[in-house]
Amino acid sequence: MSGGTKSPAIERNLVLIGGRGCGKSSVSKRLARLNRNFMLFSLDALIRYEAMAMTIPEIVEREGWSGFREREFQVVRRISAFPSGAVVDCGGGVVVDLDPAGEEVFSNRKVDALRRNGLVVYLRRDPEVLMKKVSGDPNRPALSDHRSFLQLMERRDPWYVEAADLVFDAEGIPKVEIAAEILSWFLEHQGDARATATTSRPASKS
Repeated sequence: MSGGTKSPAIERNLVLIGGRGCGKSSVSKRLARLNRNFMLFSLDALIRYEAMAMTIPEIVEREGWSGFREREFQVVRRISAFPSGAVVDCGGGVVVDLDPAGEEVFSNRKVDALRRNGLVVYLRRDPEVLMKKVSGDPNRPALSDHRSFLQLMERRDPWYVEAADLVFDAEGIPKVEIAAEILSWFLEHQGDARATATTSRPASKS
């Protein structure tokens, strides 16, 4: 064994949420590299594994978004059983379910599960920037037949905030810096009974 610096112990899970293209996947990978005690999980990858490697568009085409959200909930339940050590890269819709009319509503069941053993960080970015990043991506099926991406992001923003222990305003910040700041915050608050929700850079969440 070399005499390298030992990574600090991890006592909770760390969950990243936010809109499509906000940087959850790349930041979660950096977090796992910064602390080797983390196990990295991608909800979308696990959903695809459970669906016999079907792509996300294929799942949505066959089962609709309601079927996808149910698959997502089952994966969230399994991940949330880890008492600690998971860094979880969530899909953009992890905070929503669908009502009988097909409209998105806040998902208490998924958010409660993620928060049971985890601290949740919302990577907030300008929706216009996100739209440009994900436009035309064939691996990201349309989220709605009657609402635009910007309308959906506006609708989801308060739900992301409600779910989060930390709202990190990530616009214009290098991902390596985002990961370092989130890890520092996480290590400071992981022992709390429930971290007080805050907005990074820094200000209180109203």
